[in-house]
Amino acid sequence: MLLERAKQWARLLKRDVVALWIAARDSRTPWYAKATAAAVAAYALSPIDLIPDFIPIIGYLDDLLIVPVGISLAIRLIPSGLMAEFRQEAARRQERPRSNAAAVLIIVVWAAALAACSYKYWP
Repeated sequence: MLLERAKQWARLLKRDVVALWIAARDSRTPWYAKATAAAVAAYALSPIDLIPDFIPIIGYLDDLLIVPVGISLAIRLIPSGLMAEFRQEAARRQERPRSNAAAVLIIVVWAAALAACSYKYWP
């Protein structure tokens, strides 16, 4: 029963991420909700995590805590009627969008951090 509830929760989160992706592109969404939805959806749909999963404990922290909290915040900023419409559209879509721009941004952040460390600590 607990496993089934967890699977259902994960399906709803995936649907909501796609709904936020749709909301970020809709002109009826307020600008502050659009910005939040775009950031959350881009990060959640990115094929690369900011904190890689192989790092113990904190590697899964973004997946288990940061993403759901961001989704919840973005949903609260979007008017409920619009969010219901976006959820229906997300449920109809077959494919899940990807955010290559967020992946590039994450790679740039890691490369900048590596360059800064190399500059500081290279003899």
